[in-house]
Amino acid sequence: MDTLINLFESGGVIIAILACFSVVSLSVVVFKLWQAWQLRCLYNVNLEHAIQHLESGDRAQARLLLGSVRNQRKQLIEAALELSEKAYWTTDQIRFELSRLGQQVVEHLVSYTRILEVIAVTAPLLGLLGTVLGMVEAFKAMEAAGAQVDPAVLSGGIWKALLTTAVGLAVAIPTALSNSWFERRTERTANMLADDIGRLTKALTDLGGTSTRVNQPAKGK
Repeated sequence: MDTLINLFESGGVIIAILACFSVVSLSVVVFKLWQAWQLRCLYNVNLEHAIQHLESGDRAQARLLLGSVRNQRKQLIEAALELSEKAYWTTDQIRFELSRLGQQVVEHLVSYTRILEVIAVTAPLLGLLGTVLGMVEAFKAMEAAGAQVDPAVLSGGIWKALLTTAVGLAVAIPTALSNSWFERRTERTANMLADDIGRLTKALTDLGGTSTRVNQPAKGK
């Protein structure tokens, strides 16, 4: 506790701001990890098998495999099945709707990552600002002392000034690494959903024939 108190006293306002940044960053990282844990079953093997059965024309088996899974990818596949059963829906309309649903999942995944990005960029700059201000104060004190400069006092002032840069980097580095991991995970999920949309659209088109409409309107008598 004494170390923390000395740290705040040495760094002043800059250290306090960086401490707030670290709390916000940690909170966002914990939330994103919980979110990633919730979406872990996006890669469920049953969903892949469901798409394969749909591609082979077996809608019943595809629906059966979806029954035991609960996530956004399942909702995308279910939406494709439901849309394909609506009369007069064209392939382009189905593709557009599936793309919209997929975009909602991606937007959910990228939520709050901008906060991490801002902290990763701002924290080292704030630390550098604190160091510059501290060095200015140290050299002003040296100028005021004239010829009777105490090297110990000067080095102590420089040490306090450099402290803010160290704290800024300590906040920024894990934040940047976490943000990079979340962005890569979002990129993988977006690519997977885009592939699913292409496969589902093609499968439904093949089931409905070569027409641009998945379901053909009934012919008049």
